[in-house]
Amino acid sequence: MVFSASGTPEGEFCIGDDIPALVTDCHGGIWTAHGDEGIYGGHPESAAGLAGWNTEGHAMWSPQGRLPDAPLEGCTAATEGERVWLVWFSGPGGTFLSRITPSTGEVTSYPSPVPQPDGFAVRGNRAVLTVRDHNRRSVQLIRAELDGTTWTVTSRRRLRVPGRVVLHCGQGRDGFLWLRTGNTWLRVEA
Repeated sequence: MVFSASGTPEGEFCIGDDIPALVTDCHGGIWTAHGDEGIYGGHPESAAGLAGWNTEGHAMWSPQGRLPDAPLEGCTAATEGERVWLVWFSGPGGTFLSRITPSTGEVTSYPSPVPQPDGFAVRGNRAVLTVRDHNRRSVQLIRAELDGTTWTVTSRRRLRVPGRVVLHCGQGRDGFLWLRTGNTWLRVEA
């Protein structure tokens, strides 16, 4: 379902199966990172692993060979101004942070400094990533910086949170990570 800013349903369409990460960009585009069941499960909408859609359900972006490896599992996603970041795992290739500029279709992918993060937010050359402690009240909070070509971890700490943390608990929006813990949303700045 697609909802307007006021919460009114505007449309509905299928964007595939097994979607661990979904964000919308500042122009209303819908961005997805699919899991292995979606990629290999016969849904043509999710076969590429990563995709961008408009609000009418038409595909407006796909990787088309612009990734360093084939996606196997989506991890999380974030927005940063006009850009969208999709975080995904490829198996032997590891985890990647892919920055997409919707207006041009340009893609830049970086090896992730953290394997399979649950949450990600970015602001300029700084990022915050989280890795959950399965069904516990804590996450690993990792900060990283981009030196132009490589993301490097600058700090790690365990963060105690008010509720249990579940899979795919965090997504980034313009430099802030929104982390869901139980019935609470926490905001962490990148």
